[in-house]
Amino acid sequence: MWSEGIITIPGTNVGYKYWVKHFEEVSEFGIGGGKISKLTIRKVGESRDLCNYDRGWDVEPTDEVKAVYAIILEKYN
Repeated sequence: MWSEGIITIPGTNVGYKYWVKHFEEVSEFGIGGGKISKLTIRKVGESRDLCNYDRGWDVEPTDEVKAVYAIILEKYN
């Protein structure tokens, strides 16, 4: 299943758009053996990926998006 949304970090007023493909069951291809098989995070209005996972890391989460990444893992993984 695909899900997407925007997460705004409190106190910064900066929004981050994410797209995530996740499954009901864990997978060997998921992040850390979890349910997320694809994930992209970008700052709202920008096209550069700050994080990208497609059955492996293409762009690992930067310090800038670690809080957003943690929220997504908690919700979907």
